[in-house]
Amino acid sequence: MASKNVMTIQRTLKLLHKSIKCSSIQVRKSSCWTQDNIITSPYKNLEIPNCTLFDYVWQNLEKWPERTAAVCATTGRGYTYEQGFRLSSNFAANLRKKFKIRDGDIVSVILPNTPDYPLITLGILEAGGVVSTINPAYTAHEVQRQLQMSNSKLVVTLPELTKVVKEALKQAKLDLNVIVVRTNGDAAPAGTILFSELSEDSHIDKDCLKEVRRSAKDICLLPYSSGTTGLPKGVELTNRNIVANCEQISELNIASNNETTATHQDAVMAVLPFFHVYGGTVVMFHKLSQGIKLVTLDKFQPEPFFRALEKFKTNLLFVAPPISLLMTTHPAATMKTFQNIEMVIGGAASFSDSDIKQFLNKAQRDIDFRQGYGLTETSPVICLPQRGSKRYATVGHVVPGSEIRIIDGDSNNLGPNQSGELLIRGPQVMKGYRENPQANAESFDKEWLRTGDLAIVDEDGVVTVTDRLKELIKVKGFQVPPAELEAVLREHPSITDAAVVGVPHPVNGEAPKAFVVLKKGKEVKAEEISQFVKERVAAFKRVDDIVFLDNIPKSATGKILRKDLKANYC
Repeated sequence: MASKNVMTIQRTLKLLHKSIKCSSIQVRKSSCWTQDNIITSPYKNLEIPNCTLFDYVWQNLEKWPERTAAVCATTGRGYTYEQGFRLSSNFAANLRKKFKIRDGDIVSVILPNTPDYPLITLGILEAGGVVSTINPAYTAHEVQRQLQMSNSKLVVTLPELTKVVKEALKQAKLDLNVIVVRTNGDAAPAGTILFSELSEDSHIDKDCLKEVRRSAKDICLLPYSSGTTGLPKGVELTNRNIVANCEQISELNIASNNETTATHQDAVMAVLPFFHVYGGTVVMFHKLSQGIKLVTLDKFQPEPFFRALEKFKTNLLFVAPPISLLMTTHPAATMKTFQNIEMVIGGAASFSDSDIKQFLNKAQRDIDFRQGYGLTETSPVICLPQRGSKRYATVGHVVPGSEIRIIDGDSNNLGPNQSGELLIRGPQVMKGYRENPQANAESFDKEWLRTGDLAIVDEDGVVTVTDRLKELIKVKGFQVPPAELEAVLREHPSITDAAVVGVPHPVNGEAPKAFVVLKKGKEVKAEEISQFVKERVAAFKRVDDIVFLDNIPKSATGKILRKDLKANYC
């Protein structure tokens, strides 16, 4: 009897010890904070496929060959997955054969969102090239700078943008072939080649594609970003960077789409521009890898946008704050407009808690609305809330396989609920800025990327982005670097010095405000300066608010004191 009691006690103690041990492991696993105040992801780590982005996107092609891959919201023109793969491969072979594109060559794409965009980018990648995206709203001056900086070998654009492209090539003193995507019946401009002739060339010998030697570590995308400060810099994103980020946002707890099955296919409204890494990675590449239908909109106009949401029964929507605000306030947006939407992901700039609640009140539906956080330099996603989260002001946990730190001005790690700069390390962090060692030195703290954003992380590892350390102005979610506008302003014959800051704007989020110092004896009206800038930059970068000063406040090292300008004049 005593022996039995002893055995019972021993078993009980053993089970209790095991229970305590398991409990402690679970607590340790659920805690996102390490002893060194590094914040980890609460989700299981991931294995990143060792493949190129091209192979990753098409890996499940046989599961949905007849599904629609992309369709134009306006014309209904589009492609199935099988058609898209075939046309894209024809294009790739022609890039190798006729245009001599070789591994690592840069091809610039200057297009709005069309069904052809993914075919073109994936074709460039299959040919061994690197895609450098350019905003189609850019002026010739802006285009020529990026063509030169990227050392592009070829340009793909629209017929109506050919004039701008040719002027840019003239300014850059470049002689490059121009391929145009015809979206209507217009003839190709003189001296250009039609994309359709290349993609529909079924007789092209594809054996040349066997020569391509690209790996996961090679660069596949070269978007341009201003980083934390300064003029645009080429962001070198590798195949592994983009593939890793696609895998990270596929984590079931945070996924922004449903599985494609024999009876279901999500439809996503592709209104965010593909030339921006948010639209390019999250909406285009990732959703194609998931077998989802892309409904493309080449330009944002409220009523056509609302009609497309209804007509194509789009259930996934990715937005920047201006689109969300417009959907909340525009009279043409009704409950019917929102009837099919199941999930909305916000990004590109911060959403307030009230912004999201106003949207949901307008929709009068239970919509999963979350805002994520990321950078061009991180492919882009760093944080994303769990599905169904109601903590609208937060951006959730860091994605799987990544870590973040919050640091003070002396680079010391801070603890929960303390505000400081957010740093990240993970497989989605860029290789670096192209041929810019100074920018890389400023942006990296060893293997950690400095985001330039202030954030707070609570005890559970949930992140709230509070402000920006960097000087970038966010207009409609687009980056407007003050240094770029200042350089343009200083080109004016009557201006000797200039400074630009961002000020709040009721619709666009922010707007640039300029301060100028005129040359001695010169007189010029603010309207004339606005027109001068307008002729040289894209619409979202235009400056309408101009203040004349005797001098620009600067530090002892010559840096513009933007805080002083904001404090005294904004």
